[in-house]
Amino acid sequence: MRIAIATDAWSPQVNGVVTTLSQTREELLAQGHEVLMITPEGRRTVGCPTYPEIRLALFAGRGIRKDLDEFRPDCIHIATEGPVGMAVRRYCLARGLKFTTAYHTQFPEYVRARVPVPVSVTVKLLRWFHGPAVRTMVPTAGVKRLLDDRGFENAVIWTRGVRCNIFNPDDPVDYDLPRPIWIYTGRVAVEKNIAEFLDLDLPGSKVVVGDGPDRKRLTALYPECHFIGYKFGRDLARHVAGADVFVFPSKTDTYGIVMLEAMACGLPVAAFPVTGPIDVIRHGQTGILNTSLKHACNAALNLNPEDCRRYAASRSWQNSAEQFLSHLAINDRCGPNSRGNPQKIESAVYGKTDQACSANS
Repeated sequence: MRIAIATDAWSPQVNGVVTTLSQTREELLAQGHEVLMITPEGRRTVGCPTYPEIRLALFAGRGIRKDLDEFRPDCIHIATEGPVGMAVRRYCLARGLKFTTAYHTQFPEYVRARVPVPVSVTVKLLRWFHGPAVRTMVPTAGVKRLLDDRGFENAVIWTRGVRCNIFNPDDPVDYDLPRPIWIYTGRVAVEKNIAEFLDLDLPGSKVVVGDGPDRKRLTALYPECHFIGYKFGRDLARHVAGADVFVFPSKTDTYGIVMLEAMACGLPVAAFPVTGPIDVIRHGQTGILNTSLKHACNAALNLNPEDCRRYAASRSWQNSAEQFLSHLAINDRCGPNSRGNPQKIESAVYGKTDQACSANS
């Protein structure tokens, strides 16, 4: 099939959305599908207010229409609610095309953390954005319940994965720091609630891997913490594997792929019992969920690293991509470009993926 994926989040950004879409694209290509990524890359952009690392496409509608007309996708998926996603949404509605969307980010909470906009206002805007979609893909059952409660319709679960050939305990970094070593990896931004982790009175050392708009402020406030910037691939995995417990202080994530990556490296996770961690962590086995993050950290030290590794190994990007395929909406008018009959393809993918979903639930 020809699959178009529209996203405002793309390389060189480093976040869970980019990881998810990059891995999904790789799996789809490996299965023989053609994939067009519609991103800000190669377009005129401006930095997002309060977060200049995120580039927002300007006046990209004409170029996006041209790209889609030439590609003639069988399926169109809109991953984000920014300018690129909005342009593709308009394209689909103007032509009567079916499309799917995804809810990767808790924007109501993210916006509220930065500016005094009521959560209810942003929720209303997001309901409007996702309303025409055939399906809205969400990463966990917890997020689905949240959207159901907020009046969203047609939410379906699309899980995530981890590459254990990259993330594993082999060849860990020797930090030469007092142990235990508590580590956080990811975006360094206010909505990640990292300060609550850094405020904890814990023995040993704290390490933050990543970068973002809040790094300069946090580095000044917590000089005893070790901020080491972005790491990627095996280098990132080695830094994670060299620690003892992964601390995930965020209360606003929809999933948290970094938790799976940490488990694959043999690290238990300490987190709050909130959306994201409650669906990713097996409490008492691969991590500890507690309203006291300090308690969760200390208790996580006693967990078995092998349990964490086994759990992570059961989460593959291949299964994730099959779920993604099963949720796509196929446009019949694009049939000549499909590899086979669209209805047969949809039926076959649904049947295969339903089994995979059951195994991972």
